[in-house]
Amino acid sequence: MRIVFMGSPEFALPSLQRLAESEHEVVGVFTQPDRPTGRGRRLAPPPVKALALEYGIPVFQPKSISRPDAVDQLRALAPDIGIIAAYGQILRQPVLDLPPLGILNVHASLLPRWRGAAPIPAAILAGDAETGATIMKVVLALDAGPILASVPVTITAADTTATLMPRVAEAGAALLLDVLPRYASGSLPPVPQDDDHATYSPQLTKEDGRIDWAAETAEHIARKVRAYNPWPIAFTTLEGQPLRILEARPAAKAPNAVRPGTVLAGAGNGFPVATIDGALEIVAVQPSGRRAMPAEAFQRGKPGLAGRLLG
Repeated sequence: MRIVFMGSPEFALPSLQRLAESEHEVVGVFTQPDRPTGRGRRLAPPPVKALALEYGIPVFQPKSISRPDAVDQLRALAPDIGIIAAYGQILRQPVLDLPPLGILNVHASLLPRWRGAAPIPAAILAGDAETGATIMKVVLALDAGPILASVPVTITAADTTATLMPRVAEAGAALLLDVLPRYASGSLPPVPQDDDHATYSPQLTKEDGRIDWAAETAEHIARKVRAYNPWPIAFTTLEGQPLRILEARPAAKAPNAVRPGTVLAGAGNGFPVATIDGALEIVAVQPSGRRAMPAEAFQRGKPGLAGRLLG
């Protein structure tokens, strides 16, 4: 088949690589425009662009793939099918109608659970035992298209979004290559989703990482730390300065009645902080303007930390 691929971040790389090395022909890649990054604000290409160029695949970077000129570019490629993996743009009906076989999406959840922009962080934050990848046919409604196949991926107690996402991406890529020939032959009909069981994961913001010591349990904060690594990173404040929390776990013992957010006295690899239902042990942190460090090292540099209030 002649395939047009649409994707941008690292999550999309396994799917593009498998397609590029398959018997199919990837005739073009659509990805987001280059973005300024780093302190120097230099333009950097999306990961998908760099990989596509390695394979010699033509790359297109319209601000909107649904604009008439971008649709014309897509039409000129004469694709049989389109494949999306975390593209980052909304597709309008003229784009969806163009490939004869439509457009399939590699989505990072077991749909209909966790439709939306951040399904992997949402699954970790909710305490789900598993997530996975789903191949669905794209429709105008958000991640609501009929499903072709799904594959589960276990979420371990130590998983962060950074560790879980590559496993989901690889599982989705393998499933995609298995689904394509069966879908094209008509032997794998799409099955409508059960909208009554749909849940949603909105786009994350930096503020989502803020820890609310007065409202969140130790378990919830620990999940937040894992879910928001590598972005937006869970954080609190100490004496008015941001303090990123890179690793944390619920403490074994609950403290006496203490204001949530209070640093408690304790010995070990980290330092405990009071929460609304017990305590959270902070294991690794990153102070503002400094490198990541073990919480024990941070505590040594902050004499009298116990008793201070975070947040």
